[in-house]
Amino acid sequence: MKTQSHQTFNLSPLAFFCAAILLVLTLTVRADDPRTNSWFTTYAGKYARVYTNAASFTANNAVATWGNGSQTQSSPAYCGVQEVYSSSNWVYIRTTGLASHTMGNWSAGFPNLPTNQKVLYKIPRTNSITIPTTKTQTGLGAIGYFVDGVAMFDSRDGYVWTGSAESGSGTGYWNRDAYVNEGATFDPAYAHQENTGNYHYHANPIALRYLIGDHVSYNSTAKTWSESTNAVTKHSPLLGWVRDGYPIYGPYGYAVSNNAASGVRRMISGFVLRNGQFGTDNLTNTLRANLPAWAQRLYGLNSAGPTDTTTYPIGRYMEDKAFLGDLTNSATTNKYIMGTDYDLDEYNGRWCVTPEFPNGTYAYFVSIANNGTPVFPYNIGRAFYGGANGTSVTSISETVVTNFLGYTNLTTTLNSPVVKNGAVTLSWSALEGGTYMVQSTTNFSAWTTNSTTVAAVQNAASYTNNSPDSYRFYRVARTALAAYDAAGSTTTSGGGGNGIVSVSPTSGNRGTTFTLTINLDSAVNPPPQNAPINSVTVGTITGTGNVHVSQTQLTSSITIPANATTGAQTVTVVFPGPPGNPTATVTYTLTGGFTIN
Repeated sequence: MKTQSHQTFNLSPLAFFCAAILLVLTLTVRADDPRTNSWFTTYAGKYARVYTNAASFTANNAVATWGNGSQTQSSPAYCGVQEVYSSSNWVYIRTTGLASHTMGNWSAGFPNLPTNQKVLYKIPRTNSITIPTTKTQTGLGAIGYFVDGVAMFDSRDGYVWTGSAESGSGTGYWNRDAYVNEGATFDPAYAHQENTGNYHYHANPIALRYLIGDHVSYNSTAKTWSESTNAVTKHSPLLGWVRDGYPIYGPYGYAVSNNAASGVRRMISGFVLRNGQFGTDNLTNTLRANLPAWAQRLYGLNSAGPTDTTTYPIGRYMEDKAFLGDLTNSATTNKYIMGTDYDLDEYNGRWCVTPEFPNGTYAYFVSIANNGTPVFPYNIGRAFYGGANGTSVTSISETVVTNFLGYTNLTTTLNSPVVKNGAVTLSWSALEGGTYMVQSTTNFSAWTTNSTTVAAVQNAASYTNNSPDSYRFYRVARTALAAYDAAGSTTTSGGGGNGIVSVSPTSGNRGTTFTLTINLDSAVNPPPQNAPINSVTVGTITGTGNVHVSQTQLTSSITIPANATTGAQTVTVVFPGPPGNPTATVTYTLTGGFTIN
């Protein structure tokens, strides 16, 4: 298994101290760009779970496999983001689309269940200096992804007014508001899924906000989330990335957009109901004779909506809301001013500084009322602020860096052992469905197998041993893994690395000998410094004198024969497998990483 890992612990105080230092170093290896390091992968090794009905919700009986005849998850799938890659211009994520929190229950009669979506999605890593004047309207389906790998949908439910009736065609100028019309089908996390099983948020992703430390409380008895009643003390965390490459945050930002020292407060949406207040027209009187000004600008036309406000009550449609920037404050006879009367523009964002972007960025914010209720336009407005270039893809057609790999690539990290009355309890991060072996020694010359049957409990495992020795070293390795439903297979047609970031030099002439430096990707947790190396090859050429300089770098002497085939070659490094699995190997490659001239 590619990245089975083990750590060794001595029961002496010195070993405890050294182990703690190693853990800190492991956890702090990360890139600087929030587009690559903000993805929430804490539970990437845990099965996604669902409450399939009210009875299972009440009994707290969440299941890892489920089916209803239409949407079936017959094998467990892991939560959310499982792969992250990046190039100079793009970030790619592969995700199951299944949340890290328990999904469900949905209202009685709601027919759909979530399933593994196996999505590969790319998001712009850089934004155009010129913001498009003509905005791209949001489409149905995913308009971005939250950091837990769950899809972000826009504010519509797909039904529109056609001039005589409502239709599910999804095209038109009076669009039904999903939260207003479908809110009853949302689970406690404000999410549901369509008939394809695509679990998604239309509004405030409150359960995700709780998991990543935003201003949210959880009631474990009711299994519900709510806005905290405590004072807001910090900026909301980054929640996701929209198709145009701009971030979306929770509802709390800096009081003054360009001043991180100005305190934090809830961001105020720029939209209000067209009920005669705030200088709006009153739809009860005008009977939807006109689209609001923001919609006329976006759609390039005017259109009347349904006049029957009993059958189609005010608030039913997105276009039942007006934008304050288009309105006049009757008390001052001046236009409402962004930054004074409201915080967010008609796309539901603003230019501002944030913790991740201290020099400033455009950013969207989740909109809620002061009691935590979602308010329009919820996540983003009816159009993208920037160029909407993000999209689902089937493969990666450029050279990329591997930023994160889940599944069998996840690092096994031991916690500090607990010693009580001679009993040693080990605990470690685990891959759900995994079986682990524990071995121990007092001298490193002979290892005793303490157990080969330690099963992971969700994404953790533990073992207790009554040791008669005053000190003992332990190591842990995964030896088996149950079958699971993967997020899909990522292929690259333009080169790219699987564990190798780069090599130096990148080319060489036939008949020469040189030292090749190979840089390994820290995200795949390479073996520690000085770990043995089985082989280094460049195409069919085998390197000699291999030296494991550091955990992420090694060198090898390469001699290119005079008659060698020219062209791009794959660089391959093979390490021996972990203890307890001597026949396994760990292989890292860089396709087309070296060229023979």
